[in-house]
Amino acid sequence: MGTLSKHGFAIKCSLIASLGGFLFGFETAVISGAEKNIQALWELDSFWQGFTVSASLIGTVIGAMSASIPAQKFGRKKVLIIIALAYLCSAIGCALSYTWLLFILFRFIGGLAVGISSVVGPIYISEIAPAESRGRLTSSFQFMIVLGIFVAYLTNFLFVGMGDEAWRWMLGIMVLPSLLFFSLLQIVPESPRWLAIHGYPEKARAIFLKLGEADAIDAFFKTNPQAGALQDRLFQRKYIKPILYAVLLAMFNQLSGINAILYYAPRIFELAGFDQKLAYLQPVFIGGANLLFTCLAMTIIDKFGRKRLLLIGSLGMFIFLALVAHAFSQGVAGASSVLLYLIGFIAFFAFSQGAVIWVFISEIFPNNVRSQGSSLGSFTHWIMAAIISWLFPIIAEGSPKGGYYSFIFYSVMMAISFFFIWKFMPETKGKSLEEIQDAL
Repeated sequence: MGTLSKHGFAIKCSLIASLGGFLFGFETAVISGAEKNIQALWELDSFWQGFTVSASLIGTVIGAMSASIPAQKFGRKKVLIIIALAYLCSAIGCALSYTWLLFILFRFIGGLAVGISSVVGPIYISEIAPAESRGRLTSSFQFMIVLGIFVAYLTNFLFVGMGDEAWRWMLGIMVLPSLLFFSLLQIVPESPRWLAIHGYPEKARAIFLKLGEADAIDAFFKTNPQAGALQDRLFQRKYIKPILYAVLLAMFNQLSGINAILYYAPRIFELAGFDQKLAYLQPVFIGGANLLFTCLAMTIIDKFGRKRLLLIGSLGMFIFLALVAHAFSQGVAGASSVLLYLIGFIAFFAFSQGAVIWVFISEIFPNNVRSQGSSLGSFTHWIMAAIISWLFPIIAEGSPKGGYYSFIFYSVMMAISFFFIWKFMPETKGKSLEEIQDAL
């Protein structure tokens, strides 16, 4: 109770910032309910359908790649406000688009918001959170992502019976959380570490005190004695370890196939033999499992540590992805097992990679290159997501065994990720950002 009262303001600010994660998750998953209607409306073949779904991801890649520049120059809070407005613009534009090119444009804007949000949201939370609960608070961003995914699947299911224009409601309802996010951001402070780096030590000190982190002030200035003049390049030999850790973890996150499953969930279930109504209902169960196991991971991440969760998750994902591949190889006979196996996969993903990735990437880089490093990790994550999501419908529909080949590949990647995490990944639980900086 004492910790809660001491850090109550930090918790409130973290939860507000994590609303960007809700919009991130909703934007990511909502297309799964609309993509088949959109394909029929604009008569798209599998290549251009893959591009249409990936248009958001192209924006996400660009957003993640460029996020460090405004985050470093203008501050974390101002960028979060711009993100909220971009989500609002995307929701309105997608719902009202009557040409394919306009739809692509507004999906691209939504993707930009997701990419920038995936960098700046976790950075902001990690920079205001106390060390002993940084894992839980930063993973609240991931919790909001999966909550957004679950709500997107649920609203897709509720709107699916509303006719050919139902997809407009599916995409347009994101206006409401966008407005809420924009409104609540007005009451959060700027990141004190950003203020200190940019030569505002007194403002930083006041916010550290308000956050209940009086000890963090001296630790920050001890580790960064020239904080007001801190500017550094990311790509230097001394930063090679955090760069490799962030890039490889982000790659393995997407090589699990998670975004292909989230984007094409109803299509996957139709490929497995479910009728349309059931194909839209099954993702609700996947979203629910994602939410439940993310909550579980949040409660233990600061106790068990990041590395142990990742190892457990890699092993579980390897097994369940192999089982999904086997079910697809059985044709209609294996259809009844696909939902069970995908829920198993989602549970292990949420418990490990899902909960850990944004926490780990936001904490392993030093203060003076954190925005650049987080941007690199997020860019890697999203470029892999774009490639895999674009290729999935081409592979899945290009061969009778397309689903089998896809899931076998994802399973093998998880076996390789287990080895990488076991042999090379460091543990960061319970350490302040400055202690991690000293260690790496």
